[in-house]
Amino acid sequence: MDSLSQLFYQDLKNGTGAPESGCQAMAQRLASEVQRICNESDRIQSSGDVEAWAKSLGKHRLDQCFKYYNLGSRQGRVELHSTLSAIVYRYITPPQAQTSYPARLALIEDFLQGFYVEALNAFRRENQLGDRYQPRTLLELAEFMAFSERYGKRRIPLPGRRSQQLIILRAQTFSKQQPPEVAIDIEQATDYGGDGDDVRPAASHQRVREEMIAQADDLPENSLRGRVVEELLAYLKERNQDECADYFTLRLLDLPTHEIEALLGLTPRQRDYLQQRFKYHLLRFALSHHWELVHEWLEAGLETNLGLTAQQWQQLQDSLNTKQARLLSLKQQGIPDGEAAKILGITATQFQKQWTKLLEQAWEIRNV
Repeated sequence: MDSLSQLFYQDLKNGTGAPESGCQAMAQRLASEVQRICNESDRIQSSGDVEAWAKSLGKHRLDQCFKYYNLGSRQGRVELHSTLSAIVYRYITPPQAQTSYPARLALIEDFLQGFYVEALNAFRRENQLGDRYQPRTLLELAEFMAFSERYGKRRIPLPGRRSQQLIILRAQTFSKQQPPEVAIDIEQATDYGGDGDDVRPAASHQRVREEMIAQADDLPENSLRGRVVEELLAYLKERNQDECADYFTLRLLDLPTHEIEALLGLTPRQRDYLQQRFKYHLLRFALSHHWELVHEWLEAGLETNLGLTAQQWQQLQDSLNTKQARLLSLKQQGIPDGEAAKILGITATQFQKQWTKLLEQAWEIRNV
């Protein structure tokens, strides 16, 4: 057993009540994995401290194993299932599909069953285990659950210097592979309490089918959400806010706060400052520079009264002064900003500030 395996073995032995043989086998698998990562990473090889990287990667993996080990078999499964379900929830159906919450859960259950099989095969392959290997002890199960979480969160490079988590790509593929008839069955099963009644209203059947066909050409990677993410990252980098962009990227990974702090090398106070700075730029992005894109994504454009209910819309109008009310009216008429500013007798900068302020008022009313 080499020094790295010995180090991991001692940690496993001290941190669990597992038999020595199980700790040794897992320590060797862990050491092999982090050594492979270190050997394949140019960044780590050029760091000049490969050993420290190997220990850090190993500790991160051990901490994940300890988490699932301490939760136990049943609660650990629940934790993993909840984590992965939260990641894929928005991607399990085609964009803008009106799928109920119970129907989404049913689809996620089906998807994750296949994903766990894929993760197990990957675990066997990457650890050179036999085709019949199954995690049987609590330690082995914790190791596999930790691997499944990391496997799902792996970043896969995409065209255009983008990347996406592996499990999201799998969920998008799963979503596209669902025939319209299956989606209809799920939807109607929900409507009728899932009692398996085959008698379905033809009008509802046809309506849902038409909606699914209309959305068939919408590729998930081209979704509005993806555009918002890309534009926001570009916006931050244009303003030399690379730290905010890194923070935003890690937030997209659904990483817990302490992991983000560790990856960025920040103290909690420094991370809090960075979070506030990111929030400032996010609001400027959403309410000023790219307000149309963000509000379109939120389905809160001018054509829908900024996403306000009738009562909230009236509340907003009551709060406006005469000039703001006129500005809003010109916006609703589609008058170009430059021309609208001249009509109001203000500069383009003043016009933009007034419009941003109005959007902030609507934002606050909408989020009460």
